[in-house]
Amino acid sequence: MSVNQTTVADDVPAEEAGAPAGGKKTRAGDRTDMVGKALGLLVLLGDEPRGASAAEISRRAELPFSTTYRLLGSLARDGFVDYEPDGRRYHLGLRIFQLGQRVSSYHGFAGTALPVLRRVTGQTGEATILSVRDGLHHLTVNKVDGPQIFRVTSDPGHLGSLSTTAVGKALVAFAEDSERERLLDELPLEALTEKSITDRQAFREEVEKVRHQGYAVMDEENEAGMRAVAVPLLNAQGHAFASLATAVPVFRLSLEALEAYVPLLQEAAAELAARLPQR
Repeated sequence: MSVNQTTVADDVPAEEAGAPAGGKKTRAGDRTDMVGKALGLLVLLGDEPRGASAAEISRRAELPFSTTYRLLGSLARDGFVDYEPDGRRYHLGLRIFQLGQRVSSYHGFAGTALPVLRRVTGQTGEATILSVRDGLHHLTVNKVDGPQIFRVTSDPGHLGSLSTTAVGKALVAFAEDSERERLLDELPLEALTEKSITDRQAFREEVEKVRHQGYAVMDEENEAGMRAVAVPLLNAQGHAFASLATAVPVFRLSLEALEAYVPLLQEAAAELAARLPQR
């Protein structure tokens, strides 16, 4: 259970409640240093499966107690650390385990998909990209570049726009009905290029077009000089849990030639949907 700093302070001994109430404004370097110290505390707690008191953590981290206690309170408030009142001990919080599970899942997800992405790139000679939705963005899970000199810059871990990319449009178009409506109402419509769709009604019509034809295109809406086509990976309910795209520079393929890869992408997407854990 996560607790806020006030709750923690009520449960620790008086000698452990030494965090100052206020604080001076810190410079950017000071804030960065505090982030490093907070991460260091999480690493120390990771080595203590039974947990540790604030005083023990302070000694091991070689930090002043007041600094340690204040950082632990902030980490507890955000769910990265849990406090056990009975034993007056701190443990890694649920948020850490959630993040760890996501990293593990994405790595397994990406590794399982890699042979299929390589095969698609082998047939197209162009970059193949696998993405999932992460809130109001798409997250690139894996990518295989083509043998061409021109390299697509959407590397694994990249967070991109849902409204200006082919993978993003596919994820929105084939989301669950209620979620799709929420995204259509709330999604920021970013003007990344002159061709980006920024009118909400126009984007709604674009999403309906994607649903009707079964694939999405991006023609210099996300990045000048680039276009892409993407298809959804569908679960048993017909909702997208990922999307698969081929991306090319505009000088190499026309939009019509790029759309000719849709059947290949759909075949690969069906294979991946059968092999991958559906998020």
